[in-house]
Amino acid sequence: MSSPVHADRLTRLRAELAKRGLDGFVVPISDEHMSEYVGAYAQRMAWLTGFGGSAGTAAVLPAKAAVFIDGRYTVQVRDQVDGALFDYVGVPQSSVAEWLGANVSAGQKVGYDPWLHGIDWANGTAAALKAKGAELVAVDSNPIDAVWDDQPAPSDAVVAVHDVKLAGQSAVDKRQVIADWLKDKGLDTAVMTALDSIAWTFNIRGADVSHTPVGLAFALLHADATADLFIAPEKMTDAVRAHLGNSVRIHDRDAFEAALAALEGRQVAVDPGSAVAAIFTALDAAGAKVARHRDPAVLPKAIKNATELNGTRAAHVRDGVAVARFLQWMEDVAPQGGLDELGAAAKLRDFREAGGGLVDLSFDTISAAGPNGALPHYKVDENTNRAIETGTLYLVDSGGQYADGTTDITRTIAIGQPTAEMRRRFTQVLKGHIALAMARFPKGTRGSQLDILARQYLWADGVDYAHGTGHGVGTYLAVHEGPQRIAKPAGGQAGTEEPLHAGMILSNEPGYYKAGHFGIRIENLVIVTPQSIDGAEEDMLGFETITFAPIAQNLVDTALLSPAEADWFDAYHAQVFEKLAPGMDEGDRAWLEAACAPLDRTLAALAA
Repeated sequence: MSSPVHADRLTRLRAELAKRGLDGFVVPISDEHMSEYVGAYAQRMAWLTGFGGSAGTAAVLPAKAAVFIDGRYTVQVRDQVDGALFDYVGVPQSSVAEWLGANVSAGQKVGYDPWLHGIDWANGTAAALKAKGAELVAVDSNPIDAVWDDQPAPSDAVVAVHDVKLAGQSAVDKRQVIADWLKDKGLDTAVMTALDSIAWTFNIRGADVSHTPVGLAFALLHADATADLFIAPEKMTDAVRAHLGNSVRIHDRDAFEAALAALEGRQVAVDPGSAVAAIFTALDAAGAKVARHRDPAVLPKAIKNATELNGTRAAHVRDGVAVARFLQWMEDVAPQGGLDELGAAAKLRDFREAGGGLVDLSFDTISAAGPNGALPHYKVDENTNRAIETGTLYLVDSGGQYADGTTDITRTIAIGQPTAEMRRRFTQVLKGHIALAMARFPKGTRGSQLDILARQYLWADGVDYAHGTGHGVGTYLAVHEGPQRIAKPAGGQAGTEEPLHAGMILSNEPGYYKAGHFGIRIENLVIVTPQSIDGAEEDMLGFETITFAPIAQNLVDTALLSPAEADWFDAYHAQVFEKLAPGMDEGDRAWLEAACAPLDRTLAALAA
């Protein structure tokens, strides 16, 4: 693979670094808020390398460069990034700091943008370079921006009020919760930088990041329950100002750094997981007393109130009708040929829009046919678009943003007759999905303690999947939301040791991926709920499944299912029919009834 465009960009960046007296530079996928998903203006790694994933970093030295990606992107990075320009480095096996330490020479200076990296990363990388006689240097302005001629400007979309009828709690009450937390900790101010935390705390929503309804802003929350919100003035409306009231002082977003300098002597809470290194540097220079604490909005945001849960349940039913109609359409159209990944994704969006209430997708639809399905975070475009062919599997992972909830669902379907291998792997994934869905566990259980439930049947065959089993989900907010997570404990992934609380929403999405052939994933969203168990001696929790759409029965090898698993499968489909049938016309309901038939009836129909 040869990429003249990216070779030229790499050459121009190295020339700019040389002008600044730098020998290297580190380019993360990040913004000033350390967001997972970033606006177009902050897609610096994609511009430099061509990599289109949502997580990764590039490092550039005078004669060598590398991209660092996790297991989700090991195939994708080779398709998108020129191996003659960049080495491929997997994490967590190797870190950026380790690679730089192994490749720099004494006296070299490596730059980084302190508004795009965390403080712990900066300190660790600086130590690794110092051990080699090199230096990590914070830049005043990003050199990528100097050579990116057509870099988009940050979004100027206005923000809007998120009605308390949907939020379930007023912004005044939320600020008071944070103020009480500050007083309890003996602190004066909390620095808030995470965009979804700001949106949740102030009950506002925006359109500055694709598929995530947030506005670019910073905030300072104080122990007297007042706040300072830093946001571009053109993004504000009279309605939002009236909603925020006199206790929230509005400033230009560019005034945030100066406001940090005015916190001399204050006890200030800062989250090192979401606040960039520049914030710590500014507070230290101001003489503020920095206390490291997790963003105080993170946990209350994750534990949904009854209004939010009822809203997201309703959103999932509407979304399920759209997905079911799409699955019916695929069953009719795909075997005829002529359909491709882009066409299928567009049709699914049409069904969601026809259902009403769709504000946006919750992420770029993963519409993956055949071998593309083996890329867990595949993103279809004109260059990768593949025909959906008979004899293959088609995986579609998609979701919608509705004012009352955020959805995320994955279904895998067979186009034509599936092979025995496909059915075995699909059934192993299904068994893991059911095991997690049926789990009962004591209060205080961590996501890392549940992860094995979903993997056990794949492990029995010596296979696995290289992503987490479950991520937190917001309500009309980020489709990936912390702090909760279900994943292996290894690798230092945030959230796996977070206790699960009633009211949290997570995904349940085990999978299997055979490189070059097919991918399988089954994903529903679940709510952590209290469980009433006769004779229980501890407070117990479990999961309520809130995603409703048929799971492909012709991919199930029933000989591998236990009676309890088959009962769960049939009970789930009975719920699917009950929830979705009222929203479908007569012809669609007939298809849905057949798709949700008990397994024994389905097998009999297939045999006939």
